[in-house]
Amino acid sequence: MPWSREDMAARAARELKDGYYVNLGIGIPTLVANYIPADVQVLLQSENGMLGIGPFPYEGEEDPDLINAGKQTVSELPTTSYFSSAESFGMVRGGHIDLSILGAM
Repeated sequence: MPWSREDMAARAARELKDGYYVNLGIGIPTLVANYIPADVQVLLQSENGMLGIGPFPYEGEEDPDLINAGKQTVSELPTTSYFSSAESFGMVRGGHIDLSILGAM
């Protein structure tokens, strides 16, 4: 039986370690946030320049300026930082992010 998108996201989430900075790419990687174990605290980064992604907002509380790499609305945390996408990729390429989960075509 083939794995569903949710199965793949849940499996990827098991690779997360407490304290990691984690980049989530487009597609299935954005689902990983839904499967982070409760006892693991990570800081999520989006490729479009947001470090400290909060949960998906409730309906009616969306801010169209706060989106992840997949253009889904997200929320911010009190510690969220913003920067350009060039700086975001530099953080990943420069080894400043512990784990990057990328989508595939």
